[in-house]
Amino acid sequence: MQQAQRIQKLPPYLFARIEKKIEEARERGADIISLGIGDPDMPTPAHVISRLEEEARNPENHRYPTSVGLLSFRQAVAEWYRDRYGVELDPRSEVVTLIGSKEGIAHISFCYVDPGDVNLVPDPGYPVYGIGTLLAGGEPYLMPLKEERGFLPDLAAIPTDVARRTKLMFLNYPNNPTGAVVRDDFFREVVEFARSYDIIVCHDAAYSEITYDGYRAPSFLATPGAKDVGIEFNSLSKPYNMTGWRLGWACGRADVVEALGRIKSNIDSGVFQAVQYAGIAALTGPQEGLEEVRRVYRERRDLVVYGLNSMGWCLSKPLGTFYVWAPVPAGYTSESFAETVLEKAGVIVTPGNGYGIYGEGYFRIALTIDKERIKEALERLRGALGQVKFA
Repeated sequence: MQQAQRIQKLPPYLFARIEKKIEEARERGADIISLGIGDPDMPTPAHVISRLEEEARNPENHRYPTSVGLLSFRQAVAEWYRDRYGVELDPRSEVVTLIGSKEGIAHISFCYVDPGDVNLVPDPGYPVYGIGTLLAGGEPYLMPLKEERGFLPDLAAIPTDVARRTKLMFLNYPNNPTGAVVRDDFFREVVEFARSYDIIVCHDAAYSEITYDGYRAPSFLATPGAKDVGIEFNSLSKPYNMTGWRLGWACGRADVVEALGRIKSNIDSGVFQAVQYAGIAALTGPQEGLEEVRRVYRERRDLVVYGLNSMGWCLSKPLGTFYVWAPVPAGYTSESFAETVLEKAGVIVTPGNGYGIYGEGYFRIALTIDKERIKEALERLRGALGQVKFA
């Protein structure tokens, strides 16, 4: 049986390929240090786990949850937005609970995209923006994120005929994979552009709390007029080390939130209520652990940037995310560099072209292993590469 066209268009998922490479190398007996996948290695806060244990024993939580999420969880999200950003949200109409933000990002295109419609997709970027577009029958139009622009898209370079066909624009700051952050006026430009062409903005803020050196990431929704043109996705995965718990949300423009909730009600049965109560504990409970999370990642970031620069790179320290984005040395492609360091050093890095064509020439390091293993990985890279040069 031939597969559907939508499946045939999909490439193998980037991180599935990385996991396969790790498995194959370990089967050969190699000691592999993976700097590839951004999965936090620190534990979920104890008070969050305790709340899950308590609620998991409550029979009332063993039945189907609502597809849009517990009102109490959505209220916790709204209170967090008010306290963190000064943004007011109606928890009943402007917040929907997600099975992790990835799920909502993948499904939002089904709400608005018909065959032939366009979504604006950052490149390099999180692969799900384009994958969700393709699954809905749409066409991704790539917005290049170039180093000379601080990895911000050039909205003025988007052709008018493309903008008029566009339904959704995906953005993500602090940015995966580049670690870039936004300047103060960028979101104002986005609101004006979206209003001009009747485009819905979908801002992925999954790394909003992973920032350093005095920088605090803004919410897109805090920009005047933003709630008229878009929504914001966020997740408990990164700040609270809850990637496996699968809990996030989308919030903002009410009709967009409602449409996403309607899609979900026909596709899934929501998030286990005990997990949602644990999410409430994360958002409303002690926040001191966040500072420790930032401290650990900052220490690892500094270690990686210093280590690479001592080999010949010239990197600045990223102000957000737990990634370091770096150019490959002269003579390498993204793929050949990743293959070389795996074969010669037993180190996994993510090739930049896995995030799109404009990621070619770069690689990404994830700071989600302990610093002793990072030090070992850097020493292995030094032994394998020596002093590197750039064209």
